[in-house]
Amino acid sequence: MLNNLLDRIPRPSGVLYLSQDIDPHALVEQLASRHGKPRTLVLDGITEPGVSDVHGAGLLDLLEGRAETVVAWAHVGQWLGAGTALDAQGDIVPVLAVTPRQVHVLPTGIAGQDEDWVERLIGITGWILPPQRPDVDWAQIEARMGTRLPRDYKRMVETFGEGAFDAYLRLNQEPWTDWKKDGLLVWAGTEHKNRYCWQIDDGDPDYWPVTIQTFDGENVPFDCSTAEFVCRILVEKDHPFTMAHYFDTHWFMTYRTNA
Repeated sequence: MLNNLLDRIPRPSGVLYLSQDIDPHALVEQLASRHGKPRTLVLDGITEPGVSDVHGAGLLDLLEGRAETVVAWAHVGQWLGAGTALDAQGDIVPVLAVTPRQVHVLPTGIAGQDEDWVERLIGITGWILPPQRPDVDWAQIEARMGTRLPRDYKRMVETFGEGAFDAYLRLNQEPWTDWKKDGLLVWAGTEHKNRYCWQIDDGDPDYWPVTIQTFDGENVPFDCSTAEFVCRILVEKDHPFTMAHYFDTHWFMTYRTNA
């Protein structure tokens, strides 16, 4: 049923007004099970503060001021919205809407600053949610692991939380230590069994090289930070571990929890 409804939305931009027999809460739950946690754009007829074109405001333009409660997901090259709105007769009905997504990418020339690479990653993915894990106790985690961790990785976890870039590259919430004896900490992974690691030493963790351990055991090093590496594999089609061949625009799929 959901796929049929999505297919009926006018493309590339459009709104589908649905029957009142359809439960809008169930509709949102079904979409969230596919695309992760949404961002609220409108609640009880009031637009949330800070909503702009970067956050899916184009969906609200399609609804022409009639939105009652609308949430949105950044998915591939589009914004997908669901919720309720007033129809032509003034009745509150469930709605689905889509509009193309323009990805905000920061200007070039900012390499070398970790904070800037995280901001660039936020722009590339069209990230619109507030920080998902702002209160991580890194001091406790680092004490337990016996090492400090790169600052940009910690900010990535705080910002994005549990989930995967392009629903493919899974961000570990704590580095895996299974290969620490080999000098590797694993910060991400994919279904193809490549391990995304740092080659660790006693020096500053912000300068640990990213090292990919392939499924056949080869270690491939890259002289860059964690956030820079993710930015590059998302957008550079000639990168040896590129994800840019699959999608022209990118997103972070947030895994939902019951918390």
